[in-house]
Amino acid sequence: MTSQDALIDCPLCEEKLACYSTKINETNNAYLCLGCGFAGNDLLTEGNYDDEEYESELPELYKAIKKADYKGRVWYPNIVNLGIKGIVFASGTSSEDWQWFGIKNIELTEEEKQSPRFKGQQWKSDSTSLTPFGKDYLSALEYIEADI
Repeated sequence: MTSQDALIDCPLCEEKLACYSTKINETNNAYLCLGCGFAGNDLLTEGNYDDEEYESELPELYKAIKKADYKGRVWYPNIVNLGIKGIVFASGTSSEDWQWFGIKNIELTEEEKQSPRFKGQQWKSDSTSLTPFGKDYLSALEYIEADI
């Protein structure tokens, strides 16, 4: 953490000292909450950004479960991809039926490394390790052994 970074109470879920805040510029901060797993910043506020353009490549679920805090900042679920370790992501069928998942990565075999399918990659998701965590984002991060 730099001198411009801080752990704060989450403006979205209100989890105590669970939200990582870092300066974007002199007046704006970015936020990532380890409690709820959502990320936002002072520049993404309701009515002050082009949400269609911003969301153009997001999964439909992520658009459906975005939230706004008391200051109108818009928060989206975070995706963590730690290459060698694994991935944490939100998945589900609707805004009422979703949860966090963790999946561990494994090293490609020498044969897989030669395959065009995996060109330039060293790791792949191990489908046998896919695990649901409900709304417990932090446990999903711990599952893939994220350094938090």
